[in-house]
Amino acid sequence: AVDIPCSAFRNWPNPRIEWKFQKGSSLVLFYYGGELTEPYRNRVQFSPTSIRFQSVTREDSGKYICEVVGDGSHIAKSEVNLIVQGEAAPCPHPWPWPLSPSLSRVPIPVPCP
Repeated sequence: AVDIPCSAFRNWPNPRIEWKFQKGSSLVLFYYGGELTEPYRNRVQFSPTSIRFQSVTREDSGKYICEVVGDGSHIAKSEVNLIVQGEAAPCPHPWPWPLSPSLSRVPIPVPCP
């Protein structure tokens, strides 16, 4: 899991919290009006002080912007750059390795790294 903090959060009365995701010139509204947007709805948990991804891929790399708007003209903003450098590779073979009739009769376990 990956937690991205919203350091802009303040205990203002009735704060409105928005999350945005920026990758290159693209800006996506991520959390708005008290709800996560698609495709994040099933992958992310929201709290006033952070968002939590259950898992991430390289596609999730980018800038996450948290904006908190309070009564009047109070606005706070924080940004986090997330860089996902690798992904868990699926195991290329089952374990233990299946035997072929032409091979030894003794199974040789080959665990995934």
